[in-house]
Amino acid sequence: MGVRIVTLNLPVHILPDDLARDIWRLNPWWEDKPLPVLPEFKRWPFPRLLRHISSPMAPALVLRGPRQIGKTTLQLQLVDHLLESGMKPQRILRVQFDELPGLKNFKSSEAILRIVDWFEAEIARRSLNQMARDGQPAILLFDEVQNLDSWDVQTKFLVDSSTVRVFITGSSALRIEAGRDSLAGRIQTLEVGPLHLYEIASLRKEESLTPFQADNGWAEWKQQEFWRELNAFCNINRTALERTFHAFSERGGYPLAQRDPSQQWSEIADQLVENVVQRVIQHDLRMGERGRKRDEQLLEEVFRTACRYAGQFPSMSLLANEAREKMGANVGPQRINAYLRFLDSSLLVHLVQPLEIRLKRQRSGPKICLSDHAIRAAWLQEIVPLTQDGLRGTQTLSTIAGHVVESIVGYTLSSLPCIQVAHVPPGGSEPEIDFVITIGDMRIPVEVKYQSRIDPVRDVAGMMKFLDQKANNAAFGLFITQEECDFGELPIIAVPLKHLLMVK
Repeated sequence: MGVRIVTLNLPVHILPDDLARDIWRLNPWWEDKPLPVLPEFKRWPFPRLLRHISSPMAPALVLRGPRQIGKTTLQLQLVDHLLESGMKPQRILRVQFDELPGLKNFKSSEAILRIVDWFEAEIARRSLNQMARDGQPAILLFDEVQNLDSWDVQTKFLVDSSTVRVFITGSSALRIEAGRDSLAGRIQTLEVGPLHLYEIASLRKEESLTPFQADNGWAEWKQQEFWRELNAFCNINRTALERTFHAFSERGGYPLAQRDPSQQWSEIADQLVENVVQRVIQHDLRMGERGRKRDEQLLEEVFRTACRYAGQFPSMSLLANEAREKMGANVGPQRINAYLRFLDSSLLVHLVQPLEIRLKRQRSGPKICLSDHAIRAAWLQEIVPLTQDGLRGTQTLSTIAGHVVESIVGYTLSSLPCIQVAHVPPGGSEPEIDFVITIGDMRIPVEVKYQSRIDPVRDVAGMMKFLDQKANNAAFGLFITQEECDFGELPIIAVPLKHLLMVK
């Protein structure tokens, strides 16, 4: 039994009863019913969503990022804003594909197109192109759409045949990236990670901070003066920044961890494990026929290993040996590498690849960078402070904190568009460099020296050797530190971690 729709000048379309009811429930504004209660705080992509309505750079805007960082909330806040601004409710369609029960009974291989057909006939009572010609283009919001087969081909057909504004969210980089070829020239992608420091300040309503650089401006990064001005900017806001960084140190950057300061860490940790990590491992990475063959226990063990080696680049053989000892199973390096890539595709992890400057350099493994240090703390049940006071007098924790900070820096940098990030493993007489940012043809080496005291000779030797090699095309380097320090005439600038996290 289905819902039969007959509308003047539009074809007949049928959706299963349960799917039609689910879609009505996801779009309460069609019946003048209220949306769910939404937070006042809006994450940084919100103005870009609004710009996509009036002046889109491409027909579809994709927000990708790990689970629970606010993508769905952004969609609902956009709907709420548009309705408050007077937009007709019948112009807006939102479908949440990851948990739409009625889809299970819908056998169509073109679910997106058939739902849009139904929307045109039943809700808008006009075609998408007629709406656009009337100066009222439809707003289509697809949440976690990448879980559908051929979502990219359907979206391509939709935007090629209709003038429409499409918003897509996804927590699988692998599936989103797989659709880029089909959608070339038709999508703009924004990666949304955990909260920036200024967002934490805004969400907690305790401080007021603004980012140093609101938009791209990558050419400025190639100037030493840019980083000095960043330090000066942060020093002006030092008091608010210190308190916000302390909150970040304690709870990380997931909205659910920061929205209520009175909530106990144990409750937050349980939520992070259940709604972020286990959701990815038990559901997202096991979607589809091939996904169901993945070993859930091994996925958990590989993620646990990724947490333990955050900020480091262990060999796949080492990780395979540890998995074999822990699980008593025959696990090889290739399988470990594949499972790490699956975690990377979920955006829980970024794998920063080695920079192969010279062919003679033996290829090393990727550096493992977690989406957020609070995920590590929750999964391993090990809290590592990042503040200077929290680390004072604790050598063991300070060493671990150094690796955790490398993980934070690597994930932060590799989430930014238009720059390339790699790490340089040690090779022969050549020094290890934690990260290298490439902007155009220029490289900026980045070393993490997260310790109370920096030796002005020993700690800078590797950086200076890298800078002295003309082939590297690097004019200066950055040290990510606990606090500012002066390197005199050396072409090295100390940027405290809390300052780096305020760039954008």
